[in-house]
Amino acid sequence: MLTYYTQLHQGGMERVEAIQYAARRALRQILMTAMSACIGLLPAAMSHGIGSQVQRPLATVVVGGMILAPILTLFVVPILGTFFLPDEQNLKRVKRKPAAAGQIEGAPAE
Repeated sequence: MLTYYTQLHQGGMERVEAIQYAARRALRQILMTAMSACIGLLPAAMSHGIGSQVQRPLATVVVGGMILAPILTLFVVPILGTFFLPDEQNLKRVKRKPAAAGQIEGAPAE
């Protein structure tokens, strides 16, 4: 999501608009991944049969993490991104000239 934000922002989109668009675009993939893991582990998290003393605590932690992860990814990461990701002026300073053919990137030109 942050890589897509960076591409949108370098393409000329406003900073906040790029973060919102990237989060909306990643919404379905993040929710489907989290929900499939939660649905798959829900029986283990709710079991009361033989061996559930070992399975249930682990499954409960994983299900809780898979519910919390999309919330953090879709809401907290974009909010933090507005504060900590580089803005337009910093992006211009970060951009470098492409390396010439056969030259190692970051090495001084001869």
